[in-house]
Amino acid sequence: MNTPIIVDPNDPKWLLLEQIMNMTKSRQVKQAMARQGILPLEKAGSILRILFISMYFSQDITFVLKELGKRDELRNFAHVTTLPSASIIYQFIGKFDEKQFVLMISDILNSLCKQPTRRKKRKIIVDGLAIPLDLNMFRKKFRKIDLLTKDYRWGFSNTKGYYLGFELTLILEYPTLLPLCVLLHTGSPHDSSLFEEILNELKRRRIIRNGDMIIFDKGYFSSLNYQLGILNYKIIPLIFPRNNFNTDKVFSRMCYPLSVYSRHDGPKVKEEYEDLVATLKRELACWTNYLDIRSSIEDFFKFVKNALSLRQLHRYSRRSVLKFASINVLLAGMIILNGFNSKTQLQTLAEW
Repeated sequence: MNTPIIVDPNDPKWLLLEQIMNMTKSRQVKQAMARQGILPLEKAGSILRILFISMYFSQDITFVLKELGKRDELRNFAHVTTLPSASIIYQFIGKFDEKQFVLMISDILNSLCKQPTRRKKRKIIVDGLAIPLDLNMFRKKFRKIDLLTKDYRWGFSNTKGYYLGFELTLILEYPTLLPLCVLLHTGSPHDSSLFEEILNELKRRRIIRNGDMIIFDKGYFSSLNYQLGILNYKIIPLIFPRNNFNTDKVFSRMCYPLSVYSRHDGPKVKEEYEDLVATLKRELACWTNYLDIRSSIEDFFKFVKNALSLRQLHRYSRRSVLKFASINVLLAGMIILNGFNSKTQLQTLAEW
């Protein structure tokens, strides 16, 4: 039996949700939705707030709509004047392209941050999360040939074992822990094979700049990835090394391409390359100092899975899963913007 959703103005959890509801009514959020063509604004805002309540309390949308219909104080709290049906909500979300929707999420977060134009180099954390779907694998046998027409695939996770679904890659800025990018992959590809795809997307969205440090765990380890990160993207790819890592062997293979010698700014390019290599070599020598920083994204994932609704999704297409996960990350980002960005606070939120 579902617990009734009753507004308690003295409960810290409701006070936090009230701040989030007010943020969705702000001018910045409305302008971000308008820029990405998410119209009409009032309808989009109401649907977004209903989805937030559903995720915040880990309840189905239909149950949240019933509660909104029964409780005037809940409708006033959510700033919902006209109550849509569940089918209208799904139709409204479904009519937008997934890229358009993801850009809207990023635009909202960027507009709420109110940060000045970035000039300094920054640290970025990357990690992956298994997204299992709510499929009854005991009742029906899922063979590989049966999945050829489906968006999801078989995957494997150390914590979940074999599952049917997707893998989510999340990129956070450190130390703010604000989400910068969300990527969705079919099945469970090896993290090291996703390295170039992730950096291509970060470069395309202009999230990374020359000299930024990108922190990866051991799953992304590959000797080639160190060189790709420096040569192709001019970043410091701090990939945690494995036990048999030979620093001298890896760095002896790293060299700038011959095309540098024919460039008019060749000396400058070589100097930039050598600086990046020297920095990477120095940081890899003390990579254990970054374990606490790296653990921040694990706390963020635990918070998203336990406190919100990213445990087992009832959606079965790539478009639907990506949109739902993006809204979930937007809600988490808004919570972070309200000051809940420390390790202790994230752990507390995960237990709510």
